[in-house]
Amino acid sequence: MVPLFETKEAKARVSHRVFAATGFVGICLILIYRLVNFPKEEQGGGRRWAWIGIFMAELFFSLFWIITQSVRWSVKNHLPFKDRLSLRHEEKLPGVDIFVCTADPISEPPTLVISTVLSVMSYNYPPEKLSVYLSDDAGSEFTFYALLEASHFSKYWIPFCKKFDVEPRSPEAWFAKKLGEKDKGTTYAQECLTMKKQYQDMKKRIESAIAKGSISKETRNQHKGFSEWNCKITKQDHQSIVQIIVDGRDTNAVDKEGCQLPTLVYMAREKRSGCPHNFKAGAMNALIRVSSVISNGPVILNLDCDMYANDGDAIREALCFLLDEKRGHEIAFVQHPQRFDNICKNDLYANSYLVVNQVELAGIGSYDAALYCGTGCFHRRESLSGAKYPKDYRNINEAKNNDNRSVDELEKASKVLASCSYEKNTHWGKEMGLVYGCAAEDVVTGLTIQCREWKSMYFKPNKPAFLGVAPVTLDIALGQMKRWSEGMFQIFLSKYCPFIYGHGKIKFGAQMGYCNYLLWAPLSLPTLFYVIVPPLCLRHGISLFPKVSSLWFIPFAYVFVAQNAYSICEALSCGHKLKSWWNLQRMLIIRRTTAFFFGFVDCIVKQMGLSQTAFAITTKVVTEDVMERYEQEMMEFGSSSVMFTIVATLAMLNLFSLIGGFIDIIFLDFGALGNLMCQIILCGLMVLVNVPIYEALFIRKDKGCMPFSVMFKSMFLASLACLLPYV
Repeated sequence: MVPLFETKEAKARVSHRVFAATGFVGICLILIYRLVNFPKEEQGGGRRWAWIGIFMAELFFSLFWIITQSVRWSVKNHLPFKDRLSLRHEEKLPGVDIFVCTADPISEPPTLVISTVLSVMSYNYPPEKLSVYLSDDAGSEFTFYALLEASHFSKYWIPFCKKFDVEPRSPEAWFAKKLGEKDKGTTYAQECLTMKKQYQDMKKRIESAIAKGSISKETRNQHKGFSEWNCKITKQDHQSIVQIIVDGRDTNAVDKEGCQLPTLVYMAREKRSGCPHNFKAGAMNALIRVSSVISNGPVILNLDCDMYANDGDAIREALCFLLDEKRGHEIAFVQHPQRFDNICKNDLYANSYLVVNQVELAGIGSYDAALYCGTGCFHRRESLSGAKYPKDYRNINEAKNNDNRSVDELEKASKVLASCSYEKNTHWGKEMGLVYGCAAEDVVTGLTIQCREWKSMYFKPNKPAFLGVAPVTLDIALGQMKRWSEGMFQIFLSKYCPFIYGHGKIKFGAQMGYCNYLLWAPLSLPTLFYVIVPPLCLRHGISLFPKVSSLWFIPFAYVFVAQNAYSICEALSCGHKLKSWWNLQRMLIIRRTTAFFFGFVDCIVKQMGLSQTAFAITTKVVTEDVMERYEQEMMEFGSSSVMFTIVATLAMLNLFSLIGGFIDIIFLDFGALGNLMCQIILCGLMVLVNVPIYEALFIRKDKGCMPFSVMFKSMFLASLACLLPYV
């Protein structure tokens, strides 16, 4: 029987292995140079300590570089065959439960949330086998009202999408991008205008209710669900709420064409003060339990509230992997890359993750251990619920839900499953569902599933299956990175460290692949050393690298040139432009010296028991002037953040050191140029990459520039560091 998908080796394997082999030799020579040329006592204690520090930094960089090669060693790509799936499984397609999670109606506006919900309700999939669940951790009546409005609008939107093959299926994204398209005839143009008016009217009603701060009595009387809200309900203190807005079993639940609608459910799990709610992991586990009562689909798709469906056939493509007769029974989940629809021309904040998506994550997936990234992932229900892979397992269990209870009875039973007390003295959050106690609950959950002998697949289609909203300000981008790096380093320091927990359970290459991300936080320490100590040594005329005329200069030069040349080629092959690659280099330095460093510090503090795990929601709302600057590719500062102070201080330190070093060489000791050339190059590159920082400090006058307080502190700290006497 022909398979439902095929696997192909990625191109350029030979060239990468030649680069990796020669690069490894160069790195070994660099480390040997550090050992055999250790400074003598008469050369000064300061130089000896700087030498020890730079050796430790280069040793860490070397080990991390080896880890990064593990994800590039054997990259594989997968191609599904939807036509074969339809021929063999059309009449017995499994039920699919879709989970959409939101947590704050301010940071994640209800209109954004329902646009995602409407996009997944419109999939090219039998509606009777499709159930959509919205988890609202804020327990907001405005989000419930928006979902109720969306259920009415879906009766027109779903048939419109299927009639004209509309993509993306998010009405917000569609009307923003495609309204001017009229190549499908007059009927299309008229219906499109009508649909847009209906959507805008719906948005106005929702936004008007939010602006007023209340739902009208007339609207409240339209649905019994509003009775759940009273003056005592708050975001952190409310009872469990489960409302089946559209019952897919009801023959009257149809769209304007008379076709059945998917099941649509609103859930707000119970929250009480003093009761841990475990953030998104807790919400997901509540959804798993609630959905098992209402629809019990054997396949689960989970999405963030801003990650809308961009491909109407995404479910069918994922099922090609899960239903494949030869290998499908081993696969626990199929992970899609995170892609975004608001990336500016040259990817100012390096949010596109093109190399990560196309190379690194695909490389880890080649070890049958794709990372679970928390969104855009199709799960097998039983593997997500804690089941160990059974050796005799062959097909997805249809798990048809023949529950004949009424909507009221199902809602009542579901509320118990979404209560605070339900998980007490159970395995939920440990051996069942998503794992608790870690900010990167998705990554550690994927690891535990793989260690139960399941395999996972990474699938990157040419057409993105999902598109989300990337951060458009630097502070939001760095805040997100801090949370990720902290959570992943927490995994490395816990019992779930891949080298320990995964030993003998997943391949060694997969263990290394996980550490490509789990070690982001400690990577900040050698990076900070490299951007601080060599410039200061340059300022004081202390050489830390071989002379240009020395043979030892060759491995340093080769590793530097080869690594950057390979990085550029890799980036260009993945779709980057040269300028976006340059922006990526800037963001790598900024992330490592700020977000990763604070993530490292916070993780260590938590490991010492001095603080608790917290979860910060990434806001999806910005002002018009901020968006305008983002589209013009102007970096957004505008606040006196400690992170911005560090960024500015490091930029000024390298500028002062470069200028001071040049002055000393020209007027005092021109012969030192050969000894200090490597440090001059490093400082020069740091100055070049920080040009937008200098512009924000001294040239720009808009609201996104560096505040005067940041400029003053950065110049003072950089000057102080340069003027401190060398010991």
